[in-house]
Amino acid sequence: MANLKLIPYRVEEIADQAPRIPRGVRMIQAPEVWQWAERGKGKIIAILDTGCQPDHPDLEGRIVGGKNFTPDYDADATNFDDNNGHGTHVAGTVAASYRESGGIAGVAPEAQLLILKVLSGEGGGDYQGIIDGIQYAIDWRGSNGERVHVISMSLGGPEDVEELHAVVKRAVDAGIPVVCAAGNEGDNKYDTNEYAYPGAYGEVIQVGAADFNRRIANFSNTNDEIDLVAPGVDIYSTFPGGKYASLSGTSMATPHVSGALALIKNIAEKEFARELTEAELYAQLVRRTMSIGYPKTAEGNGLLALDILNKIEQLIKVINQAYNTDEKVDVRKF
Repeated sequence: MANLKLIPYRVEEIADQAPRIPRGVRMIQAPEVWQWAERGKGKIIAILDTGCQPDHPDLEGRIVGGKNFTPDYDADATNFDDNNGHGTHVAGTVAASYRESGGIAGVAPEAQLLILKVLSGEGGGDYQGIIDGIQYAIDWRGSNGERVHVISMSLGGPEDVEELHAVVKRAVDAGIPVVCAAGNEGDNKYDTNEYAYPGAYGEVIQVGAADFNRRIANFSNTNDEIDLVAPGVDIYSTFPGGKYASLSGTSMATPHVSGALALIKNIAEKEFARELTEAELYAQLVRRTMSIGYPKTAEGNGLLALDILNKIEQLIKVINQAYNTDEKVDVRKF
C-alpha cells in the first residue's frame, strides 16, 4: 500500500499573537450561533493529522485523548505531539478555546478533540495508519461513554485504496460525518477535475477553499464531488511553541466545516429533540450554505454560512410586516 501525505499548504506568517476571533471564524458566521449551539459543548471531533501540541494554551483544555499511529517518537503510541505544525493549526481552527486571558477562538470553542497522529513530522504517512486511525475514531469511547461525532482529515493521496474507502463507509454508517480536504492541485479551471482521496469519495464531505473576497482559491481542486467551500486563504490559528500562524490551503478550509458540524449538531438536535443521522446532519449543513457564483464543480453547494437561516427568517418577517401594512384590496372570487 502506498503512502498518503499532507495536502500541500503554504505558511504565510508565524506570530506570537493572532486576532481573538480569526477572520475565517467570522466569515462563516460562527459567533452568531454560538449561544444557541453552546459553542459546540459536548461534541468531540477526531482530527487525523500530524498530531497537536497538547499544552498549547488555547488547546490544552480541549483535548480528551489521542494516539500516535506513526514511527515518530520511536513509535510511542501515547505521544501524539505535533512535530510539523499542520495538525496544531487544524485543531485550533476547530476548537481553540477563546480564553478570557487571551488567545484565539476556534469555530466551536467548547467542543473537544481526539488527536490521532497519522502523519509524521515530514507530513507523510502510510494508508494503513490512516485506516487504523479512522477505525480507532469509530470505536473510541470516553470514560463516560462519550464517542466521536465528527472525523476531520486535511490529508490526501492520488490512490483510491479499497480498504480506505471501506473504513470511511464504516464511519458514515456509524453516524459519523467524515470531512476531508479537496486538495490543492487545482489549475484555476472549473471544467477540469482534480481528485485526492479520501476527499473524492462520495460518502465524505469534501471541502474546497475560498478567500475572504468570496473567490475560489486558485489552488482549490475542482471536481464533481465538491460539497461546499470554506475560508482557506491566510487563515490564522494555533501553531506549535504556543504560537500562531497564518496558513493557506484546503487543509485550512476543512476544519471550519468540522467545527461547524459540532455547532449544527447541537442546534438541530435541540430543534428535533433527538439525535440526527449522518444524512440528516449533512442536510442541515448544506442548508447553511450560499452560492458565491461559481460552477458546482468549484463551490458545490456554496460557501458555509452558519447564520443564514436566521437571516432569511428575519428577512421574511420584514417582508410580511411590510405586506401586512399595505392597504387591503378586495379580491373577487371567480
